[in-house]
Amino acid sequence: MTQTIFRTQMQNNIALIEQTIDRMLPQTNDAPQQTLLDAMRYSLSAGGKRIRPTLALEFCRLCGGSDQQVLPAACALELLHTATLIHDDMPEMDNDALRRGKPSCHVAFDPATALLAGDTLFALPFEWIAAAEGVADAHKVALSLELAKATGFYGACGGQQMDLQNESRQDVTLEELKQMYAYKTGALIIAACRMGCIAAGADNNMLELATQYAARLGLAFQIVDDILDVTSTEELLGKPIGSDLEQNKNTFVSLYGLEQAQQEAKLLTDEALALLQQLPGSDFLTELTKLLLSRKS
Repeated sequence: MTQTIFRTQMQNNIALIEQTIDRMLPQTNDAPQQTLLDAMRYSLSAGGKRIRPTLALEFCRLCGGSDQQVLPAACALELLHTATLIHDDMPEMDNDALRRGKPSCHVAFDPATALLAGDTLFALPFEWIAAAEGVADAHKVALSLELAKATGFYGACGGQQMDLQNESRQDVTLEELKQMYAYKTGALIIAACRMGCIAAGADNNMLELATQYAARLGLAFQIVDDILDVTSTEELLGKPIGSDLEQNKNTFVSLYGLEQAQQEAKLLTDEALALLQQLPGSDFLTELTKLLLSRKS
């Protein structure tokens, strides 16, 4: 796949995802609770690569499914991911004033509104999946289960709790760090790939391959985040660099150094790419996987 074709497909995916989200959000400009919707839209429109919904779309297509079968679930992933970012930025969590170069939701509005915006973006995805047209009821249940598991105790929320606790520890091991990353970042990426397969009615073998690929991609993705916190710029990253060190976070870079972190991210990416070689027609996913390793923001 040429870079021109890849970029065009990526842009088309992002446009489709953003148009669908905009269409499915409440269509009002004067509701009594309008500030809540404004805060949700503000955070959803802050930019981002739409990686998770794109993975769901592409795995569904790879398994022979249609966009209609997966789009509500794919967009639900982006809502839920945005909810975690809103909450993570709040003073009680990471206390980040910037997100993607813009004031964080709690700064642009206020902490109470940001909390409610995050809560609503946690709930709305399950409404979207339940109400999806042209999706079998059994698939709706399976999609909701994947998303709930990736969000809760063994997912993003549990991972964030582990991350907070690790800030006060000096004895975090490699396995503990990887487990935290698997929950905080990896779980939603795994869910995205699996949900694409589920929407298309894929078999267990395909689900397992997608899971193994996504587990490696998710860990590599977070390690690259650690690297960028040291090597990128505030302009590219959209938030101050060095924030991990400032907040006493245990990261791959702080524990093992920049060079070893880069080597680990490359190794995991190579393993993910090897798994994709088992899937005919995965050219787009191959290019996306390479891009995520070399990204600058």
